[in-house]
Amino acid sequence: MSADQGVRVWLRRHGAERIAHPGGNLYAHLCRVSERLAVLGCGSEVRAAGLTHAVYGTDGFDLALLDRADRAVLRDLVGADAEELVYLYGACDRRRSWRELAETGQVFDRFVRQVRTPTAAQLRSLTDLSIVNELDVIEHDPAVADRHGAYLRELFASWAPLASEQVIHDAQRVLRP
Repeated sequence: MSADQGVRVWLRRHGAERIAHPGGNLYAHLCRVSERLAVLGCGSEVRAAGLTHAVYGTDGFDLALLDRADRAVLRDLVGADAEELVYLYGACDRRRSWRELAETGQVFDRFVRQVRTPTAAQLRSLTDLSIVNELDVIEHDPAVADRHGAYLRELFASWAPLASEQVIHDAQRVLRP
């Protein structure tokens, strides 16, 4: 069994298929995000994080499959770099971080209530993952595009210096006005 298959088995065992999410269930969403990151040329750590990005819950989806106190479990499944990205993604207070992210390079960690300054590589991975996640939600719930499309177009344009070029191009394609 490949590492990716092992992670998928773990997600199903932890109930990801039974959790509703735009486009069906959380498991299907996680798989789509990881697969899209692969198509867009993102590295293996980012793809692994895409497959598990909601494990600790997120600012937009506050349901955890694993307690943050058990981070070693996820680290053993996906590796230290991917787990750190999953933590950063889940910890990101979007309201306090997203708009200024390109200017400050800082993320407000909602779990520990303090500011973090990720490396340039971590910021690229975080923005790529965040964009691809939102694109999947939009494609599976048109109401989200209606409500937030203009905001996301503006936000992702501001993230262009941080994100991968191919991810930005995909966002422009999906979010055409």
